[in-house]
Amino acid sequence: MSSLQKRAEAAADPEKLAASPAGLTHPEIRFVFYGLMLGGFLQALNQTIVASALPTIGRDLNDFHNLSWVVIAYLLSSTIVAPLYGKLADIHGRRGMMMTALGLFVAGSVLCAVAPDMATLVAGRTLQGIGGGGIVPMVQITVADMVTPRERGRYQAYMGTAWISAGVIGPALGGIIAQNWHWSLIFWLNVPLGLLTAALLSRSMKKLPPAGRKHKLDFLGVALVMAAAMLFLLALTTGGVHVPWLSPTIFSLIGGSIVLTVVVGWWLKRAPEPFLPLNVLANPVMKLGTAATSFAMGVMTGFMIYMPLYFQTVHKLTPTQAGLCLIPVIVMTTPGSMASGRAMMHLNRYKLSPYIGMVLATLAVAALVVWPAMPVLWAVIATAIVGYGVGTVFPTATVCVQNAVWRHEVGIATGAMNFFRALTSALAVAIMGAILLSGLGFAPERGGAGVEVLAANAGASGLDVAGVFQWVFVAALVFSVIALVAVVLMEERPLHGAKEMPPTEPAE
Repeated sequence: MSSLQKRAEAAADPEKLAASPAGLTHPEIRFVFYGLMLGGFLQALNQTIVASALPTIGRDLNDFHNLSWVVIAYLLSSTIVAPLYGKLADIHGRRGMMMTALGLFVAGSVLCAVAPDMATLVAGRTLQGIGGGGIVPMVQITVADMVTPRERGRYQAYMGTAWISAGVIGPALGGIIAQNWHWSLIFWLNVPLGLLTAALLSRSMKKLPPAGRKHKLDFLGVALVMAAAMLFLLALTTGGVHVPWLSPTIFSLIGGSIVLTVVVGWWLKRAPEPFLPLNVLANPVMKLGTAATSFAMGVMTGFMIYMPLYFQTVHKLTPTQAGLCLIPVIVMTTPGSMASGRAMMHLNRYKLSPYIGMVLATLAVAALVVWPAMPVLWAVIATAIVGYGVGTVFPTATVCVQNAVWRHEVGIATGAMNFFRALTSALAVAIMGAILLSGLGFAPERGGAGVEVLAANAGASGLDVAGVFQWVFVAALVFSVIALVAVVLMEERPLHGAKEMPPTEPAE
């Protein structure tokens, strides 16, 4: 069927008629975008600012045993709600779901700030995650509503600067607040920022186009997907640390997740309007774009978590020095994103940027595999190259996925992409962590100190810690190669410019 026939058929059926791109002026787009950047900054800051204050929080609440749940609770809740926000945004519109996400995030922040014990703090972090997990997909979906795919990469790159700024500022700010004031200020800070974001977006987002067509929410599908993801994430976040990997608990969690996943697959084929539409999941650009950004994010997340320990134990740096060495990998994602944004605006072969970026990132990780004890300056340069390469993938993959689905499916496609990306990142971190802890001789059933103390003791006892990290880098190299292959195989469909963007159908 020709493109014109498809458009005529869609126009004849009101249910298939998707909204045209938002007819906003450039000043109006900028105003909305500033609010979105603040929202993205707020969500990213919340993920990084808490880590530095965890020891102080545990000491103040007299509960170190459950301290890890402050992080796990947010990870679980924010991950499982991402596709739900995408679907609800397609049903109820972008503005309503963004206001809901911000409201829940602010309410969770208040509960965290006033928490008298660890149980209340974990409950507050869970509520925070339910709100925060919707902010990122809602930002991406709203940008997709405002500008055409060819222009969208530039805005996605600009948005990356907000997340990068939060990544640099968050850990230092969290440490300063915990050291000089009360840790609750970390959560109180979210309240005025969240309210300001809501004030900026509440009125300006009213001018966005309505959702493309009416949807029904598949409640059973939502419950099954969330339950399967939660069991899987619980296994990844507790295995090897709280309980042994080869334990009945982990087998039960993973087994339950597999069973529920099979049930999800069965239900999606039978539901009148499945929560995760099969045509979206089967879209080759959706599959490969999600794989590219997911495994690239896995490499980035693993480096963010384990490279500070590498610098401390292999190169004998102080925690402050190790933190400073991590800044380049965070900062360099911005020029990578900018390069991809420019390529999408001006080149028909716009995948050139992520091609180059991921080749460089893969070579940098390979260098760490071959020479894990390289001088610290070279290690910093290698991690910075990884940051640049990973940065080139995010805007390209996101825009390609959104460009390959119908406008009424942009929300669920974006939410699903974020959902699978978070799951893959958690898997990558778990695999790298299991390799590291195994190499250091850590057995959770015997208890023991934190991984930092364990690594330091291992180095003092003569263990080749660089050799242990070499296998961590091997895992990162595998993820990087998978991301590169996915980028290469992903179809380079035309990105529609402002005058040529079709109102109802994806690119062909």
